Amino acid sequence: MSESAVVSPAVSSAGAQITITLPDGSQKATAAGTTVSEFVRTSIGAGLAKAALFARFDGQDIDLARKLERDGKLQIFTSKQAESLDLVRHDAAHIVASVVQRLYPGTQVTIGPTIEDGFYYDFHKATPFTPDDLVKIEAAANEEVKKDHPFVRKEVSKEEALALFKGMGETFKVEIVEDIFAKGAKTLTLYSHGDWVDFCLGPHGPSTGRVGVIKLLSTSAAYWRGDHTKAALQRIYGTAFFDKKDLDAWVRQQEEAKKRDHRKLGKELDLFAFHPFAPGATFWFAKGTELYTTLQGAMRNLTKRNGYVEVKTPLMFNKGLWEISGHWGKYRENMFLVLDPEASVQQAEGAPPKSAAQEIDERASFSLKPMNCPSHHLMYQMKRHSYRELPIRYHTQDPLHRNEATGVLSGLTRVRQFQQDDAHIYLMESQITDEVKALTAMIQKVYTAFGLTFTAKFATRPEKRLGDDAMWDRAEGALRAALEATGLQYELKPGDGAFYGPKIDFDVSDSIGRKWQLGTIQLDYAAPERFDLSYIGDDNAQHRPVVIHRAIYGSFERFIAILIEHFAGAFPTWLAPVQARIITVADRHEAWARTVLEALQGLGLRVDLDASSDKLGAKIRSAQLEKIPYTLVIGDAEVEKKGVAPRARGEGKAAELPAMTLEDFSAHIAKDAKVPF
Repeated sequence: MSESAVVSPAVSSAGAQITITLPDGSQKATAAGTTVSEFVRTSIGAGLAKAALFARFDGQDIDLARKLERDGKLQIFTSKQAESLDLVRHDAAHIVASVVQRLYPGTQVTIGPTIEDGFYYDFHKATPFTPDDLVKIEAAANEEVKKDHPFVRKEVSKEEALALFKGMGETFKVEIVEDIFAKGAKTLTLYSHGDWVDFCLGPHGPSTGRVGVIKLLSTSAAYWRGDHTKAALQRIYGTAFFDKKDLDAWVRQQEEAKKRDHRKLGKELDLFAFHPFAPGATFWFAKGTELYTTLQGAMRNLTKRNGYVEVKTPLMFNKGLWEISGHWGKYRENMFLVLDPEASVQQAEGAPPKSAAQEIDERASFSLKPMNCPSHHLMYQMKRHSYRELPIRYHTQDPLHRNEATGVLSGLTRVRQFQQDDAHIYLMESQITDEVKALTAMIQKVYTAFGLTFTAKFATRPEKRLGDDAMWDRAEGALRAALEATGLQYELKPGDGAFYGPKIDFDVSDSIGRKWQLGTIQLDYAAPERFDLSYIGDDNAQHRPVVIHRAIYGSFERFIAILIEHFAGAFPTWLAPVQARIITVADRHEAWARTVLEALQGLGLRVDLDASSDKLGAKIRSAQLEKIPYTLVIGDAEVEKKGVAPRARGEGKAAELPAMTLEDFSAHIAKDAKVPF
């Protein structure tokens, strides 16, 4: 269940004929009051009715047992759609909670939402769950799946809800119920399966039997509503899949992901570290810095070849800028605020003392920038522009700061200080389609170079947004037309746009099948209005440009984390921090080894030398553990022939290369080290 468990009751118009529009645009008539399940069975087909799990009616997800009371758009979801996994994991959370209460009488349930790849449920229990407990609960949960209990929905009043949960001794539930009705709810939705009941927004599948298989993963401590001053809870994490084959594949993927964890490999490969004195900010060691700057340089060169200019803007701005952009009102809690030492806090006579948070709000007048766009708008504003200059493309890689909560910081994937391959493009409406085509071509080129496949998603207006519907209609229409002109297949993501405009997001799949959201193209009609941006058209009058926000890597930090795990630390030669290591067999070979080192470094290659007294096998093994693409052995034969004995990264015959002259190897590695985009 979630804490927002309220659904407004539908207004019935039983008996009247209503029109239901299906995703393909076709329309079907049915009687008002027909359930979704019955409509699908009689108007679409028995096969779909049997496979159906839930429905989406005019954008709202609903159970199959809900009644259709008015005209609207209906979409049916089966196990073939990704959204259905969230549904069965939601069902699984309820099933797990029910068996926990049966196995451990006196345990109270709190909340149990779905999360990425699974779910959790928080319990109030005197003693922690043990690994043996998880085995027992998992077995009982899967038995509950086999019983195929129907999920039954019921709406109740506040009085009925409070009487129910007080009678059950569920003090946490009672607190949530009070909060829900205090916010204006008229009814509360209950879901039951078997003899167990919870309140929940839903939807749920038809029955427990549709879940498939449940696996419990781990336990941890938690606090009621995330507040350490409140009751301590026990959290159980789990996941669910439609069948064991999919579960087994996911488990194998998780095991492989643990081996590739960028935090583990980052330490082993001497790339980066963190320190408590700078939470969420990365210390990049020499090899990590090479990796970072190589990616930066590759993107700089790509943008220059595609008509961008690189710019830099200040890192701290007065709140006036953020008020114009809208961030001060909508994003301030995520910003690092800087206090004005001259400002004083006004205290009304007789009023209670102000909290530290209130004082910060009143004294804050500056912020470190959490994004580059407003500063780029200022830069554009500083000069007059002609239509002949457009598009103007600003690229920047400045440090950014966002005040992420300590609890969500995670390696390089969630940090407070980061840099982006950020760009803002100022252009005429007539140029949108060509620009989006060019951007998608750049994105495709970059991801292909890393062996990353991608899918596109078109995200439309969110509930909280800048601008009126007319502006959003124009922006969404223009960006959708541009996306369709590229020929890319895309998925629609209603309500997932930025607060200032619609966007195209690019999700990549890595080498073990995990998906990551990376690149974005966002179309912004709001900023030019808010910043009063203009250009002089061919009619010699002022016109309003539009803005495209775009990133390809996203943040360098997160992208590097993804690449470490994608390549398991074995980076391609062009990207590897050390591209080749020269290894001497004996001291007498060091002079020629240093000649080779200087020659290769003179070509701009990243090469080092191991002339230590360690045994040859140990030196080679060390280079393999560091995942260096090439090792060059220098012995008597190599000194005599003025050559090298190269070995590629890897095991067995695949790693063996013929002996080469220094010239031949230089040509070989230079080709392999060429940036592919």
